[in-house]
Amino acid sequence: MLIWIGSFYSCSITKQIPEDERLYTGATLTIESDSTIVNESGLKSELESVLRPEPNSTFLGMHLGLYYYYKNQKEKPGFINRWLYKQFGEEPVYQSDVEAYEIETLLLNRLENRGFFYSRAASAFEETENKASLNYTVTVPKPYRMASYKMDSMPDSMDDIMKTLVSESPLESGMRFDLNKMKLERQRLDKELKAKGYYNFNDNFLIFEADTNQYSNKNFDLFLKLKNEVPKKSLIPYKISKVNVYPNYEGVDSIQTPSTTRYNDKNFIQKETFFKPKYLDPFITLEEGNYYNPKDSRNTARRLSTIGAYKYVNIQYKEVDTLADDNLGELEATIYLSPLNKRALRAELQVVTKSNSFAGPALTLTLSNRNLFGGGETYNITPKIGYEKQLGGGQNSGNSSLELGLHNELIFPRVLFPIKINEDFFEYSIPKTKTSLSIDYLDRSDLYTLLSGTALFGYSWDANRYVTHEINPISLSYTELLNTTPEFEDILENDPFLRRSFEQQFIAGLTYAFTYNEMINAQLKHQFYFNFTFDIAGNTISLFGKDQGTESPKTFLGFEYAQYAKADVDFHYHFNFGKEQVIAARLFGGYGLAYGNSDVIPFVKQYYSGGPYSVRAFNIRSLGPGTYNPNSDTTDGDIVFDKTGNIRLEANVEYRFPIVSFLKGAVFADAGNIWNSKENPIYNGKDKFGSGFISELGMGAGIGLRVDIQSFVIRFDLAAPFHDPALPKGERFNFDVGSPILNFAIGYPF
Repeated sequence: MLIWIGSFYSCSITKQIPEDERLYTGATLTIESDSTIVNESGLKSELESVLRPEPNSTFLGMHLGLYYYYKNQKEKPGFINRWLYKQFGEEPVYQSDVEAYEIETLLLNRLENRGFFYSRAASAFEETENKASLNYTVTVPKPYRMASYKMDSMPDSMDDIMKTLVSESPLESGMRFDLNKMKLERQRLDKELKAKGYYNFNDNFLIFEADTNQYSNKNFDLFLKLKNEVPKKSLIPYKISKVNVYPNYEGVDSIQTPSTTRYNDKNFIQKETFFKPKYLDPFITLEEGNYYNPKDSRNTARRLSTIGAYKYVNIQYKEVDTLADDNLGELEATIYLSPLNKRALRAELQVVTKSNSFAGPALTLTLSNRNLFGGGETYNITPKIGYEKQLGGGQNSGNSSLELGLHNELIFPRVLFPIKINEDFFEYSIPKTKTSLSIDYLDRSDLYTLLSGTALFGYSWDANRYVTHEINPISLSYTELLNTTPEFEDILENDPFLRRSFEQQFIAGLTYAFTYNEMINAQLKHQFYFNFTFDIAGNTISLFGKDQGTESPKTFLGFEYAQYAKADVDFHYHFNFGKEQVIAARLFGGYGLAYGNSDVIPFVKQYYSGGPYSVRAFNIRSLGPGTYNPNSDTTDGDIVFDKTGNIRLEANVEYRFPIVSFLKGAVFADAGNIWNSKENPIYNGKDKFGSGFISELGMGAGIGLRVDIQSFVIRFDLAAPFHDPALPKGERFNFDVGSPILNFAIGYPF
């Protein structure tokens, strides 16, 4: 069948090629040399990069792009053909489009740039009835190699520095003549000189001269020189004589009648105290008396932008006229900071779907107050209301869930700690201190009312562009189960593990998260994301726990507290290719261990599987644990509450592609499940993790439709299971396309 299709495409394309043309199928390159070429494969790759034009692409031997191009040339190609051409079509590349002599010139130029002077290039077409390819041959002599690298005379103001920099050069004796390495050397010298204060220097002021007169064996001496008539101000270093800071710059009018506060050798200029100098000063790495260094400017701009109070950071330098010393210039640095609106309101409306066919809207409002106390502080208050109703015709149809929440967060753009910490240690960014206090109310009409409160105190900071740390040394949570229904009491009666997970109401511990994220760099072809999260609770307060007897857990301030450790690893990989096409993959693993005062992890800390951000062919919290089947493994039907465990493994892969404008598509497959390391009797032993866990993974596949408007994504995923671990062995592989699950969510799953 594939051969027949390929023949059909080839025949269809061949008929469209003009009589006086041949389809260009590409070029080959052969290197001939009378001596050994070091890294010949690298040289060949570089030469092949100039071979133009690129031939039309093929897929399994078929020119699909050409096929859609020719189909679109018809008088009435139709909507589908026009769309296919827009996505995949390619204009044909013919033999007449190839300028072989120009390519030969480029090949010789590249060879000379790499030290292979007096090379030769030739080309010849290889033709068939309707196709043509081109063979290039380059004859490469022995290359020129560097005998020594020396610096010519330099002005007194930079002679010593240049000698040191040249002595540290990566250019080594014996290396092949390489123009690209020389360009990199000029850039290195320029960067190093800039870092030492040479504000007006430019790498174009440097030139290289190669002298072969002393040798007869294709060796040369390389000399570094300055061009003639380089401006004198480019050859002297500059120091910063003054640092001016405008903390509340809103245009020229905002600096007409300001007052100046002198703090730590900086001038803070503002009409009234908008941002206190003592809090703003640590973000500024520019110092009076220091040599100019562009790295200080970049660090200052980045650190100031992370405060969260400013929309623009603009650093400008002005040369100061001075006659004091002709070998030293002075710069006046001025930092203009344009603040964001002090108050902002953000609203987010979601439609959520949950297990047991629950669905409904959720509204979240966030009111932000920036620079609250004049030190860059940000206060966020976030009320939330959500309502869900169980849809469908089951016996529980009509049950509802109401969620109310209030989240308060106060962020300080500095370290709050009893002992003073030198913030210069954090070169890339200054840590933020985050405090939060939240309360949530959840009323599930058919089960219970849950009241919970949380409090956090911790720090977060960026170690570099990609790495972020977050640690919360104080993490408190209290949960109280209220107004349970008889139905829920029956569930608790049948599941003592679940009852224990609700009884331990008080959680006090520490959390830490490490994140490496290359997804912020859209230019990367290969993007990686890694997150490690560690959560430990109960160790400190166990020192003050009150013993309630040998058969009862300890309490703290009258509350039974939880004691556990939990670790998660989340890995993402994106391969970007073509026109907005991405292959995205994800691996997740998590394990929680209850110990000491607990024999089960609190319910809110347990894992679940299934849903729009997990295995999409299964409803939220409906997958697992293990091979448990609520319809066959219990006598009373599904008496099991939301299915959870203390072990979770998942893997996902997804191909994303554009459809039209902001509409995107996807094809995906997911696998995963949850287990318990200690058997829960209610699951009849089918929930325990073991060596056969691979055969217990729930697997599904599906298609997706996404509305992506400037990174705001509304996602619809339709998935069906093809491996259900709840079924008996031998029956688990069954692609149940007749019972798909529709997932609705905001944002990409990974």
